[in-house]
Amino acid sequence: MIRSFFIALQFMTRLPGPDLNEISEKEIGRSQYYYPLVGLVIGLILFAVAQNLTILSSSLSAAIILTLWIVLTGALHIDGLADCADAWVGGLGDKQKTLLIMKDPQSGPIAVSVVVCLLLLKFSALQSVIEHKLWFALVLAPVLARNLLPLLFHTTDYVREGGLGSALTAYKSTVLHYLIQITSVVLCLYLLAWSSVVLITAVILVYAVIRQLSIKRIDGITGDVAGALVELAEVVVLIAFLIISLA
Repeated sequence: MIRSFFIALQFMTRLPGPDLNEISEKEIGRSQYYYPLVGLVIGLILFAVAQNLTILSSSLSAAIILTLWIVLTGALHIDGLADCADAWVGGLGDKQKTLLIMKDPQSGPIAVSVVVCLLLLKFSALQSVIEHKLWFALVLAPVLARNLLPLLFHTTDYVREGGLGSALTAYKSTVLHYLIQITSVVLCLYLLAWSSVVLITAVILVYAVIRQLSIKRIDGITGDVAGALVELAEVVVLIAFLIISLA
């Protein structure tokens, strides 16, 4: 259990952890159920730092939090978003060409434009979160976004042979999967009452759209698609939380 958490932590973040020696594919597969917990660790760090930046302007605080967020994750999911952006435009509707472009480590103007737009949205949302002291959004965003990953790997084929995602789709636990999803919904209802329905609906819509686009284009998903989903879901959670709280 603890080992699975540290496998997830070391994969999803740049935070230090114990030496795990050899890691089996089964352990990699089971570690996905700790992704939301890793999101909680990220969120709590962001929350703690943000609480100590109140003497600064909201724009500077937002810039620091955004930078910290990227550093903590090593831009893992941003890289996936960039690869998907290039592949979706450059692939011209062709599955094999799309997959080939995703593997290209270089980023084109489309990838740069999409990443810049996403970071601008996240920065602006963080600035509003800080201005209105809606600190809980900093915890919810990374948790709910990573909560979608087990759901994605449980419901969608992984199209690359031998990739990391192949272990995530091959070694699954239906019991753990449903436990995570039910726990997340119950906690949201408990903490946000019925306003959480709007938040959950927004997250599920992001998941459904990204999943459907990926299936239509490449007949399944890749790790890059999962990364793009996390980044887009985080932004949507921040914006939806602001709408719920300030409406």
